[in-house]
Amino acid sequence: MDIRAQVAMTFHLDKCIGCHTCSVSCKNIWTDRKGVEYAWFNNVETKPGTGYPHKWEDQEKYKGGWKKSGDKIILRANGKFTQLGKNIFGNPHLPTMDDYYEPWTYDYENLFTAPPSKNQPTARPISLVTGDYIDIKSGPSWDDDLSGSEIYAKNDINLEGLSEQEKNDLHELERLVYFYLPRICNHCANPTCSAACPQSAIYKRGEDGIVLINQDQCKSWRMCISGCPYKKVYYNWSTGKSEKCLLCYPRLETGQAPACFHSCVGRIRYLGVLLYDADKIVETATTDDADLVEQMRGMIMDPNDPEVVKAAMKNGVDPKLIESAKNSPVYKFFIKWKIALPLHPEFRTLPMLFYVPPLLPVIGKRKDGIYDQVMDDDSDIPQMSQLDKARIPIKYMASLFSAGNEDEITKVYRKLMAVRIFKRAEEIHDIPEDEVEEAMKLGDTNPEEIEAIYQLTSLPTMEERFVIPPLAREMAIEDLESPFTRKNEGGFGRKIKPKRRW
Repeated sequence: MDIRAQVAMTFHLDKCIGCHTCSVSCKNIWTDRKGVEYAWFNNVETKPGTGYPHKWEDQEKYKGGWKKSGDKIILRANGKFTQLGKNIFGNPHLPTMDDYYEPWTYDYENLFTAPPSKNQPTARPISLVTGDYIDIKSGPSWDDDLSGSEIYAKNDINLEGLSEQEKNDLHELERLVYFYLPRICNHCANPTCSAACPQSAIYKRGEDGIVLINQDQCKSWRMCISGCPYKKVYYNWSTGKSEKCLLCYPRLETGQAPACFHSCVGRIRYLGVLLYDADKIVETATTDDADLVEQMRGMIMDPNDPEVVKAAMKNGVDPKLIESAKNSPVYKFFIKWKIALPLHPEFRTLPMLFYVPPLLPVIGKRKDGIYDQVMDDDSDIPQMSQLDKARIPIKYMASLFSAGNEDEITKVYRKLMAVRIFKRAEEIHDIPEDEVEEAMKLGDTNPEEIEAIYQLTSLPTMEERFVIPPLAREMAIEDLESPFTRKNEGGFGRKIKPKRRW
């Protein structure tokens, strides 16, 4: 066993209110500089929708992630040197500025310097890239709350497996539905951004699994951007370097949660440590799509197993990380309770960010002037029949979170519904006891587990949501130099001031 520690995350989508506080806090800290005004290390998308950058999930267009080739995996955009040889003077698989948006500010000075006039002076938008006046045609979260859904929501690539009737049903007024999908770098166990970089500038920190870019090593090839299927690497056009989410590692090293986690209004974010067996990465990444989620669970090891702890200690994993792994909320959601799933596991990067899918509202209909839910009254558990009547089909959610495996996502929803039914019966007393028992049976759960899920979902303290010790980074360098020389090194930790080479 090659046991390694990984800082991992869980986002509970039922709790996300789409306030974008996480995005703004990240933007204020990391991407308010020249060259990355368009970059959002954290963004919140509306689903169904095409996301940011536009249609990032379409790997026929962007060639990101891995693809299975026999009993091995290869980069979808070919190998790093093959790609470099073919596209040394241009990369056809890169998102363009139009796929993101052209960042802008406003000509506020005109409000103060405009000459006397009968007309109210205006602050026209100015491009932050060219400095010219522009007409705003897109922006971050441009399709927020299904804005422009005829253009954006209908082009969601995850709708491709649905029938025309199912697609049309999504846009009926009484059935209209959407949910929010916050996205940051997944800090994958098998990252394609690192594999695609010809300069080997992207690396995965050995002590905690955080994926970072060496700014001194980066030479602007931008193969990392096309290689990342989640499009969470951005090019700084001012410095000529690639940048990405670094999970606020300066905060983690002092025991604080990342900024987007700490500021989250809905408290949807959980942070913890997982212990995984690196020897199983190849076996997991090369498995069939339908088995990817279960194989990923098999890669995560039990932190309470003495043999696993022994192997982790032998591998140099800090004892404090091992202790944190024993109380990790991410381990509970993904391994113990099995109600969290990775985003697009078919990209085979083995993402270390897991989502609890939202409990979607059921289809409604109007009868005798009264709008009500459509439920199967003949079912043994009418409440559980809502899964088949959900406004967004299970097939769509399976495309997002289980590589198309509908059984996997259905098991998650059955357990989530069992929690809802049990707590409703406990608080409101309007569901018969036999229905509650049958719901727990279908959800493969019990009252103790339901109560634990409820407590961590609805009533967690900050210490329960973020279980991670100070990473004590100074311990890793004190054998080489005094840690006090690094006190002023924050952000991207450059030793050399970045500048363009041409």
